[in-house]
Amino acid sequence: MVMSYKKLWKLLIDKEMSKMSLKERAGISSSSLAKLGKGENITTDVLLKICSALNCNISDIMEVEK
Repeated sequence: MVMSYKKLWKLLIDKEMSKMSLKERAGISSSSLAKLGKGENITTDVLLKICSALNCNISDIMEVEK
């Protein structure tokens, strides 16, 4: 099983927000953003910062895929 952040990218499109805007608004590093882009593991702290910045739940930005 792998983590998928497709929901995050769709949400950014829906909100007309760039990845760089998310990085700045959420206060996350470029390396964290790169990991998200590659579908790599990311800390829950980063996920919570993103959720706070986008005013959403974790289930709105990620899911587990088989």
